[in-house]
Amino acid sequence: MGQRIVRSSRTIFERESELAAVDEALGELTGLRRDGAEPSDRPRGALLAVAGRAGIGKTTLLAEVRRRAATRGCTVLSARGGDQEQRVAFHVARQLLQPQLAGSAETDLRASLGSWYDIVGPALGLCAPTDGAPPDQQGLRDGLDWVLTHLAVLRAPMVLVLDDAHWADPESLRWLAAFAPRAEQLPLLVVVAYRPEELPDHAESFKGLPGRAGGRPLDLEPLSAAAVARLVRETLGAHADDAFCRECWAVTAGNPFETVELIAKVRDRGLTPTETGAHLLRDLAAAVKGSGLVARLERLGTSTVRFAWACAVLGTEIHPQLAAAVAGLGHEEAADAADALRGARILTGAETLEFVHPLIATAVYRAIPLGVRVALHGQAAWCVINDGQGPSAAARHLLETHPDGDNWVVQQLRAAAEETLRAGAPDAARSYLARALREPPPYEDRAAILYELGSASLLTEPATTVNHLRAALEEPIADARLRQHIVYRLSQVLAHSDRLAEASDTLAREIRVTDDARVKLRMVAEQFMWDAFRADEPDHPARSRRLTKLADRLSGRDLTERYIIGLRTWDAILRGEPAHVALHHAERALAGGLGWAEADRGFEVPVLVALAFMYADRPGRTEELFATGIADFERQGWRGAHLSFAYTLLAYVRYRRGRLSEAQDFVMAGLRLAERVGPGTPAHWYAVGILIEVLLARGRLTEAAQVAEDYSFGAPFPAAVVFPDAQTVHGELLLARGRTKEAAEELAAAGRRLEPRGMRNPAWCPWQLHLARAESHDTPERAVATALEAVARARQFGTPSAIGQALRTAAEVSSGSARINYLKESVAHLERSPAAYELACSLVALGTELRRTGRPAEAAEHLYRGLDAAVQCSADGLVETARDELAAAGLRPRRLHSTETDTLTSRERTAANLAAQGSTEAEIAKELQIDEPTVVRLLSAVCRKMGTEITGLAATLKPT
Repeated sequence: MGQRIVRSSRTIFERESELAAVDEALGELTGLRRDGAEPSDRPRGALLAVAGRAGIGKTTLLAEVRRRAATRGCTVLSARGGDQEQRVAFHVARQLLQPQLAGSAETDLRASLGSWYDIVGPALGLCAPTDGAPPDQQGLRDGLDWVLTHLAVLRAPMVLVLDDAHWADPESLRWLAAFAPRAEQLPLLVVVAYRPEELPDHAESFKGLPGRAGGRPLDLEPLSAAAVARLVRETLGAHADDAFCRECWAVTAGNPFETVELIAKVRDRGLTPTETGAHLLRDLAAAVKGSGLVARLERLGTSTVRFAWACAVLGTEIHPQLAAAVAGLGHEEAADAADALRGARILTGAETLEFVHPLIATAVYRAIPLGVRVALHGQAAWCVINDGQGPSAAARHLLETHPDGDNWVVQQLRAAAEETLRAGAPDAARSYLARALREPPPYEDRAAILYELGSASLLTEPATTVNHLRAALEEPIADARLRQHIVYRLSQVLAHSDRLAEASDTLAREIRVTDDARVKLRMVAEQFMWDAFRADEPDHPARSRRLTKLADRLSGRDLTERYIIGLRTWDAILRGEPAHVALHHAERALAGGLGWAEADRGFEVPVLVALAFMYADRPGRTEELFATGIADFERQGWRGAHLSFAYTLLAYVRYRRGRLSEAQDFVMAGLRLAERVGPGTPAHWYAVGILIEVLLARGRLTEAAQVAEDYSFGAPFPAAVVFPDAQTVHGELLLARGRTKEAAEELAAAGRRLEPRGMRNPAWCPWQLHLARAESHDTPERAVATALEAVARARQFGTPSAIGQALRTAAEVSSGSARINYLKESVAHLERSPAAYELACSLVALGTELRRTGRPAEAAEHLYRGLDAAVQCSADGLVETARDELAAAGLRPRRLHSTETDTLTSRERTAANLAAQGSTEAEIAKELQIDEPTVVRLLSAVCRKMGTEITGLAATLKPT
């Protein structure tokens, strides 16, 4: 800032290459190229980083960036990190975005931000946090991404400038570091400056830049002796001799800030810039920084020193009246002090003060005696509260004070933590609450603060949360509701950490000592839920009987009762009771409402109820419930584990409907979100297991095996029940790879684990179906018995998809006429189900069996239908199988009907028909007398116009 104030109209020395990069970026952003080249069709953004040590000229260069951007008509967003503001969550984000949005009426803001208003509004200081659960950090970052993207498009071209990024608060810096590389896809130039040695690890993206920056930041070098000489003569006059200029360079090492300050001191002292006065420069340079600066400050008087100290404690954007209050000075005395500090080039500004340079601010702050510094922070906290800025503004000062058993401090820190947590900054909230515990608080408040501290750690540090909540339960708790909330939260975090037995035991202990009937019912519901997910539950049948008895006498009058009825629904699915029984209870659970984002509730039961419809062959209803649930998550800003589960399980729904390509897209989205949550979590197991299932169905065995290896998908399997069952999926993968003995052992182990728990529904877990296939290689008789038992269980459940799939397995392990009979019945059932992929498999299997038994006409009908269905499902491996069977029968895929090709050109129609008949790209190219890339483009155009409904076409296309 100092160089910009002192020399705002002067030359910027030896920064030609950096300014050229800036001009190039601005030219591509605005379309106004300095070299006269034609502007691009679309404005192109960029990320530029400026790196260098303190005083090297980063701030001056960024000031010039802002000036040049403004002259080109750009909207400029500007912010600066502050050494004292690093603990203020979203401090930088607010500097950047608040001026663009503040001042609008609430209705206008809501209209502008839409569903993001309640998520990003509190973080940006635009509105108070809502009473609901806070957004997760990924959801908040997504919201900030949306706001900045929206502004960049609305107010293009836009330039975002961030100075002293190394001092930005962690919440803002993580967001910007993740967002900045995307600037190239927007009309947005992002320019950041930082000290490399102080940049946090989570901002590493600024060190490796995309695009025009050549993969590295713009590193600023010290000025040369010649540049320092020019600077001296520009300020002091051309009569400054060479010896004097060279000594200026020597004592400052070419540091631009120190050079400018030294020259200003030479001018103030009236020193003649000649060799005779050069020996005085070293002493003058020492007064620019460190102890010399402190000594110079002390000569300005006690009141001025105290005012400077108060400003250093307050940081940036200092209001003179507030600084006066912190310093304990009257209005006149503070005004005089501010004038003196401006004259000494320590402060600048009028209505808002700031230090001329961060180096000066740091030197002044470090010069404050420790005891005085602590006292000033305490005074600053009180003044900030008195000024109406609220607990969050005061909290950073309270962190610097010594514990003193002051309950006022505890209350302010708790209030700041609650506000900050609801705004989406749990790390900052934890630091406030940890400091409140050290104060210490009144004995009776310790449990509440430990609960709040645990809640702040919930989404990011579950192990820490467990420790805090267990410590809270050991404190004396007079408030019964507080104890209940602690127990609920502790059981929840234990369960989500794959410690389901501990979660259940925690609830069991509390149930025994709880007198309130409704509270006890809620705890019983929670225990039922976690036990339902336990792979090691000791007595599942007994729990199932208790759950059935309880659920049958509940009416669903409140959420707790509906949760219990929902769990009864899921129990019916697992046990394979008739599907209509499960659906009856599902409708009862939904009758009074079953939201996915209820306060202090998990989302597990609503998800289980939704999935019950899928297993009962009503996936459309499942998708409706998922759409509502995902909307609930997104409104809350929950875009981490919650959204990962939703996308992953929605992928599973699509998989079971036979929409394999869509399923793969959804599960990849869910996996990306799960990877943000962390490996080994239930979300991760769900996503990887479903991805392997989808890849196997698509015939991509190599990819499935690679996924399993990449994600260590194998034993030990999670303690939580996941679906598809991880051990069963692993056995299926082994079977697909031809490792039948290992597959049989794995699948038999899955059966031994699930059978005693009463989990016998092949619609939910088809371990028996895969086991029968594995057994058929060495023990065919046992394989038939296993398959027929699965058929019986499927018939008991009663859904066409479950029966049809089980019958196809029975056919596969049987021999003679039984194979065809089972397959015909399988097709008949699956034709009445939504399981399109399973139908395709049964059709191709039936066609294959009919061809092998000498019934080509019937075989052709089923193979054609199976091929069509497989193409529709994007089951590439099954498509190839069907084509091979047709070829073995002397048949080729049918030509396209004329009604299918009405929208195609003549060449497209010819290419499509040839492809549908099995011609290769080379054969089509030869027939049409064109090259193969043109064939690929023609066929891609056909797919765009017609979709994959065209018989056999999708299977011939390579990804382009």
